[in-house]
Amino acid sequence: MPRKATAKKKVTTFGEDLVEGMNLVLAHQRGKVELEQVWPKPIDVKAIRLRVKMSQSEFSRAYGISKRALQEWEQGGRQPDSAARAYLTVIAKEPAVVRRALGSE
Repeated sequence: MPRKATAKKKVTTFGEDLVEGMNLVLAHQRGKVELEQVWPKPIDVKAIRLRVKMSQSEFSRAYGISKRALQEWEQGGRQPDSAARAYLTVIAKEPAVVRRALGSE
């Protein structure tokens, strides 16, 4: 008779963490605790663009970023989301590599 494979029991605290988080939210709603808000550091999109010596149109075309989004980021109307922030960080460090990878160089 073949032996049944037994799955190893995984120890997880996800449920406990979820309950703890919800209890904190309730306590905050009731005014019992103050929760700290964490905001990402602003990213200077214009400085990145100027560092690579490109106009907004050139930067937009080279890196596949909407010109309108680029303008809004540079003027402070909104901040890039986390994926765009990561992409901009890579562009800031390795602009030529990104252009090469995108086939625009």
